Amino acid sequence: MRYAIRLAQRAGQSGEVPVGALVVKEDRCIAEGWNSPIAHHDATAHAEILALRKAGHVLENYRLIDATLYVTLEPCVMCMGAMSHARIKRLVFGAFDPKRGAVCNALSLSDAAFLNHRISWAGGILETECSELLRGFFQARR
Repeated sequence: MRYAIRLAQRAGQSGEVPVGALVVKEDRCIAEGWNSPIAHHDATAHAEILALRKAGHVLENYRLIDATLYVTLEPCVMCMGAMSHARIKRLVFGAFDPKRGAVCNALSLSDAAFLNHRISWAGGILETECSELLRGFFQARR
């Protein structure tokens, strides 16, 4: 998670919302990403999506069986859908997102009956550090 925080800081330094993500398989980081929708002119360029795309290229397969995704913020609906399609085994995130979080807050897609894949998850890992990154970013913009 500390590495995800460093990736989030990279996003923040570029003027993007500071969220970082990485995909780990067999105890090895195989891909990383940080929020870049402004830089990429792409609403889907969330940290998780970019990390999933890179991991797919590394493994030459969109199914990321037995992989864990670490991210500094509870994922949104789009990212949870992508993780389900990618067959991510486990999700670990830092800050909870009460307004848009799709794991256990605004929605609970981790338990959605209509999805044919379940993702185990743990939230609140280094929550204070992850939350402070986001809080500081938005305070500076106001």
